[in-house]
Amino acid sequence: MIAFNRPALVGQELDLIQDAVTRGHLCGDGHYTRLCNTLIADLTGSRTALLTHSCTAALEMAALLAEIGPGDEVIMPSFTFVSTANAVVLRGGVPVFVDIDRETLNLDPDRVAAAVTARTKAIFAVHYAGIVADMDRLAATAQAHGLLLVEDAAQALGSSFRGRPAGSLGDMACFSFHETKNIISGEGGALTVNRPDLIERAEIIREKGTNRSRFLRGQVDKYTWVDIGSSYLPSELVAAFLYAQLQEVEQVNERRISLCDRYRTAFAPFETAGRLRLPRTLQEDRHGNGHMFYLLMQDGADRDAFIQHMKQRGISTPFHYVPLHSAPAGLKFARHVGDMGTTDEVSDCLVRLPLHYGLGDDELDQVIAAARTYLERNAR
Repeated sequence: MIAFNRPALVGQELDLIQDAVTRGHLCGDGHYTRLCNTLIADLTGSRTALLTHSCTAALEMAALLAEIGPGDEVIMPSFTFVSTANAVVLRGGVPVFVDIDRETLNLDPDRVAAAVTARTKAIFAVHYAGIVADMDRLAATAQAHGLLLVEDAAQALGSSFRGRPAGSLGDMACFSFHETKNIISGEGGALTVNRPDLIERAEIIREKGTNRSRFLRGQVDKYTWVDIGSSYLPSELVAAFLYAQLQEVEQVNERRISLCDRYRTAFAPFETAGRLRLPRTLQEDRHGNGHMFYLLMQDGADRDAFIQHMKQRGISTPFHYVPLHSAPAGLKFARHVGDMGTTDEVSDCLVRLPLHYGLGDDELDQVIAAARTYLERNAR
């Protein structure tokens, strides 16, 4: 089976895990956590980075820092993972879904501006497939209405927008190191914070509502409970594995980008013929990280038939998100503004091709050959 994703060792992961054990500190906020925080801040151009046990945890921290409360609204796409919305719902807030841009599959800035109400507190902008949303226009809307702007950059480590890295473009940003991402630790995440007035509270929330971080820096002689919070720290074993991966981020992303380029070259003739649509990377202002390569088929039946065709040939090609605005919990906890036609169409038509660091050239050739067989036999 050619897997859609396969985790890979890319550096000194096992050596650093052994070193973490030898150091005798396995709980959070040890040597490797601090190294990861520093390196992530450098990679993202952010003021502060805080390692978390998942991107879900980082999103929940962002909602706490944004002071989302009952009835507060947060504008976001419906075409996203459930954690983006759950972080808001857990605080009593209301996710407000708007449609996505057809070219980038990210938030449509015009629709975001039209959805702002007196109850709007924040905008959560997802960088789908590692392609950064139009953060300049979203930031203008946020500034005009006094809203916080949070990047859901789960898929976007190493991506940039107009020369600025993902993670530095909003008030906060949330990253994932789940095993399906470019840089992995099995589970894992990080919150980057760019507003100085939010940094100390972010440390407190992450440390169960205590000022333990100040204690560890010698700023207070004991630590105590000072705010709400939870246990958002990963262990040092996770941090050690992640640090080894982070040191190889350029190598990993370059390999994935090269695989995407080969896919694009192989399927470009089918796009020219009107058979499908390929991802829009918009290289003039956005630089992606090779996180994902997808095909937008002509309709749901076409997409499902393609998936079955590839499965019969031992190749995993999954679809992606079911829109949150039509999910049972979405209908219960959220609302949407305007037509969601692009979201629904993309959800029906999108299929993802195998893409991971260890994908061999021969495997890539097999994927391309099998896909081309389907597309040529089922020309429309």
